[in-house]
Order: sequence, then C-alpha cells, then structure tokens
Amino acid sequence: MGCKVVQTGFLVCLLSSSVVQGDTDYRVTYSSTQICALQGSAVDIRCTYTYPSRIKEKVTVVEEAVWFTKMNRDEPIDLMTDSQFAGRVQYRCDKNSCTLKITDLRNSDSAEYKFMFRTNQPGWIMIGSPGVTLSVTALQVKVTDTSFWYPSWAEVTCSSSCHLSDHGFYVWYMNGETLHTKTPSTDKYFEKSDSIACAVKRYENFPSPSLCVRESPCSSVVYTHRSICVPKGSSVDISCTYSHKTLVLTNFWFSPERSRQLYHSQPEDLREDCHYAGRVQVFDKRGRSTLRIRDLRVTDSAQYQFKFTARRFEWKSNLPGTTLTVTALQVQVTRIISVHQSHTEAELKCHSSCSPAAHLSYIWFKNGQEISKQKSSTYTDSFYPGDKISCAFKGHEDHRSPSVYPSKLPSMSVSPSGEIVEGSSVTLTCSSDANPEAENTLYKGNQSLPLGSGGTYHFTSISSEDRGFYDCKSDDQSVSLFMDVLYAPKLLSVSVNPSGEIVEGSSVNLTCSSDANPAATYTWYKEDEDSPLYSGQIFTITDFRAEHSGNYYCEAQNTRGRHNSTLYLNVASNSWKFPVALSITAVCLAFILLFLLLWIRRDRSLKQQPQAGEGPDSKTEMDEIQYASVQFATRQLDAVYSNFSPGQTDRHQEESVVYSTTKPNSTTGTRRQAAVEDQSALYSKVVRK
Repeated sequence: MGCKVVQTGFLVCLLSSSVVQGDTDYRVTYSSTQICALQGSAVDIRCTYTYPSRIKEKVTVVEEAVWFTKMNRDEPIDLMTDSQFAGRVQYRCDKNSCTLKITDLRNSDSAEYKFMFRTNQPGWIMIGSPGVTLSVTALQVKVTDTSFWYPSWAEVTCSSSCHLSDHGFYVWYMNGETLHTKTPSTDKYFEKSDSIACAVKRYENFPSPSLCVRESPCSSVVYTHRSICVPKGSSVDISCTYSHKTLVLTNFWFSPERSRQLYHSQPEDLREDCHYAGRVQVFDKRGRSTLRIRDLRVTDSAQYQFKFTARRFEWKSNLPGTTLTVTALQVQVTRIISVHQSHTEAELKCHSSCSPAAHLSYIWFKNGQEISKQKSSTYTDSFYPGDKISCAFKGHEDHRSPSVYPSKLPSMSVSPSGEIVEGSSVTLTCSSDANPEAENTLYKGNQSLPLGSGGTYHFTSISSEDRGFYDCKSDDQSVSLFMDVLYAPKLLSVSVNPSGEIVEGSSVNLTCSSDANPAATYTWYKEDEDSPLYSGQIFTITDFRAEHSGNYYCEAQNTRGRHNSTLYLNVASNSWKFPVALSITAVCLAFILLFLLLWIRRDRSLKQQPQAGEGPDSKTEMDEIQYASVQFATRQLDAVYSNFSPGQTDRHQEESVVYSTTKPNSTTGTRRQAAVEDQSALYSKVVRK
C-alpha cells in the first residue's frame, strides 16, 4: 500500500502513552491513545503492527490495511470510502507502520480510531482495540479576573479542553490587531467596545472567536467558517457577523494574498479587483456580511477577511479570516476488474479533495458524450483503446475533470511469462503510457521497491518470500498483480501423537506437514515395504502391536518435486511380565520350603552331635547340603532371568558369581554360618525382584 505525503500543519494537544493490543505474534501498537486537536487543524494518528512471517510454513502476506471508526455487519468501514471524511483523509504506510492524517478537523471527527489489517492466513484479521480516542476542540477566551477598584482592568485566558500550556507561544488579537503578549493569559486595560481573541503560535489560522471583555455588543468580527473547500466552477458564500458601538461607515472584503501579489500596502476591496470582475457580490444586512464568488477558479484559493470602519475606529486586518480551497475534479481508476486483449474492464471514481457541496449529483462523459445512466461518483464499464473519460458535477458541466484513458493505465508484466519457479531469475516491470510521463512506483504490501531503468525490478533468485501482491502506481492510478512462486515441498516434518512410549494395543496418529506451492500430497510408507500404507496428511494406526515397530516415512509431493522424512516407532511390550511373575513366585516358594527342611535337619544334627573334636564328617556334610541349596536357588534364578532384559540379566550374573563361590570349607567353622546368611540374603533378593 503506498500513500502520498501531504504537508499540512497540525496540532496534537494531548499525547499519552502507547498501547499494545493483540496476540503474541499479531500486534498493533499505537503511538498514543488520547489525542486532542484544534478544530480546523490537521492531525496524524500513528501505529505500528507486527505479524508472524509464516504459519505452518505458509508465508504471511498483508492483503488489506485500513483505518476505521465504524463497522457495517462486522466489517470495518474504510475511512477512505466514508463520505464524512471525503477529501480529508490520507494514509502514509511504509513496511510495518501506518499513519492516518485527517485535515480540516471538525467536531464530528471526535471518535475512537482503530487500525485493522488482514493477512492471507486463514481467519486472521487483526484489529487494534482499544484504538486512539480523538477529541476535536476550539479555543475560547475567558475573563478570569477583574479589578473592583479598576473595572477597566481585566485578566483573560486562552483555554480549551486540550492542555495547551506545553505547545509554545500564544498570539493575542484585540480589535483585530496583534498584541505583543505571548503567554496563555494576559491582563490589560480594556475599553467598553474592545474585543479580544487568541490563537496558538504557528496555528494562527485557527483562532478563537472574538470575546467582548466589558460590555456586549462590542467591536468584533466573527467568521461563520474558518475553512471552506469547494470544486472548481461552483459558487461559494463566505460570511461573518460584525458589530460596533457606533454606526459602521464602510466595510469590504479583501484577500491578504491578493494584496501582496499586487504589492498593495493596504487591503483592497475585491469588488475593485479585475481578477474577480463580474464574479463577486457582497450582501450586507443587519450586522451580517456575505461575500459570494461565482465561477470559482483554482487561483481563487486564498484567505478572505472582512474589514470595517466607524467613527474614530478601524477594525484591523491581522485576525485571520476564512480560508477557501478550490479544487478540480479528477477521475481515478480505483479497480481493474479484468484485462483483455481488446479492452479493459475497470471501475472509475470521480474524485475531489473537497466533499461535494449540497450533495451534488455527478455526470460522466465518454468520448465527449454524456452517460445519462451514471449519477453516482463511481462508474464501471469496458474501455477500449482511445476512450476518453471525464466527469463533472450536475449543473457545472462546463467544468469537467481532465480526461483519462482507462485503457492506458499503469501496466505490470512479468518476464519470463508462465510459471515462476523458486530460484529462477524474474523481472517485474511497472510502467505507464501517460503523456506527460508520470512517476511510477512499485509496492509489495506497504514496502516500496526501487525501480531501475524502464521501470523494472529484478529478482536474481526469486524465493517463496517474494510471493504476494504487487502494486504499480502512477499518479493517482494503480494496478495490482499477484505473483505466484512455485516450489517443491520443503521444511518437511513428521510427528507422532501421543508422544513418548507407545503401549501395545494403543492408537497412534502420525502427522506430516511441509511448505509447498502448489500444496503437497502426502503418502506413508513402512521401511522395506514397497506398497504405500496410506495417502493423506494424518495416518492413524489402531491397536499398535510389536510387529508394527519399525521405520515409517512420509513422502510429500507436488508438481515441482518431492521430499520425505522418516520416523521410528517401537512398542513397549508387556508379554514377559506374566511368566516371569509366575517363575519368581515358584522360586520363592521352593526356596522357602527348602530352607525350612534344611533348618529342621540342622536342629536334629545338633541334637545328635558327638563330643567336641568328634564328627568332622557331619559338619562337612552339613556344609555340602547348604552349598547344594545355594546352587539350586542360583539355577532357578538363571531360568527366571533368561526372560529379563539385557540390563537386568547383567545384574543377575553378578549376583550368581557371588553365591556360586560360597563353597564349603572344612577348615573354617564359620562357613556354615556364612552359608546360612547367604541363603537368607539370596531369599531377600529373590523376594525383592
């Protein structure tokens, strides 16, 4: 989106901190949330916005960006199309920032202004809310203090609903003459007929109304409008009210700019100026004077003031009057519907920088002939080479807009023609056949692109990020082109849900995604199997079993190529748990039974034990029996651990070495007790397993 910059003075009276609104990735940031501006001035409302560069590998493109205050069926009404702001609104957008400028501010412009942008991502319309609250106010002079002893002395203050104390110097006018005071308040001696007005420095064209300080009526001039904008060829009435304590002797209208052009040191009555000969009338009745100018020309754009004299009094000419702007109609091409070999179908708009006075009707002309059925400001038709289109206001047919040639709109072309493939060299041309030659500008979204000779922009190696809408603008006309870039699937990713360990008998979803243009199709394969398992982005395996374990890969394919990615799946089997549990239980029972038998036999042997020094054979026999029981338990454990995992088997082998080395030793009387302890230890370990 490209917007022209217009230099217009504006006054922002209140600026507050910025506000951020939006999702983590989508965001609109306003430079202020509260703005107060003077009636008749101009204001800039700024914002920046951000959005993700891509979502699910799809490059994000901003397709629409507008400012609005009202909605229609949940759709924002673009201020550029709102009749209330006709000719007074401009957008200045660049990259990720956009500024709304409103000129000739009115009280009705007080509202909340919001910015909205729409992207090519499904469902993403970002509205910055809350927005910026604009308050339009007028200056006023208030008498804040008077003296009891000196009633001719008074203090006056220049005020408004805006806080203006931080915005420079003030200008004071008494009886139309500039005072030297520059502060927001002043006190001085006032005559009964004196009036006073104020303005902010550099914004003198927007002063307050004149105030009678002591008595009313007093010497004053109050203009009905501070600014007026009308189309060329029409008529305008510029009026004011005036008063004085005594009889007014003379009065007239003049233009300070016109007086300077003629090098006149004093204001000159417009009725005596040859530039306005036969076009100016003045109507004066009961303290109200109206200047009427007919057959307006663009050169009539100027400031107009009223001056009067009375007995021993003259209203000075420093206080600004009414600013008149005269503009010519223009035909703009707002939309190209379709372009054919023989003709162009387009939508045209009859445009003026001023709102049409009294809601005038429009008249369209095609090749000099009036199109009777067209009464609105827009006109849609098929235009052939040589067609000339112009428009005018009803009743002002002699002041038509300059003709345009819709078939000679700015044009855009891509070389080479045909499909554009990522990585190739592409040249985009933005040109026009206007005479005189017009300045052409190329935009992608809100970013302007530098044009080379012949209006060309060259992509040495075009990428997917270059895909999107491009606008070629020439003066007030523009055409758009969507440049599509084709590329093979890339950034391929596969995922499994649920993640983590896959339990036998559960359901598993495999998902494949990629960035591709045109969109890719997906096919699932299992390693070492030639035929595909499934075609689609999500592959579901129900009742996952051990034989399903292995490598799976997804292949993404479009007309530009293919790409694949592999995923390994493994089932956590529980088939060993039941027989192992039974084996452990059997070993435990056998061991307990054996231990009890050995204990009973030991008791009996002790009771039949001979005297000391006798019966070494019985001790040895007892040790051998205990050693045999350990070996029996070890073999049972070997059978159990054969069903265990490798890590578990390693731990068992260490334990087996310990117990298998517990052999009887006839020379050591303590080995018998060690064997018993080893049996108890082995029993405890088996139970814990």
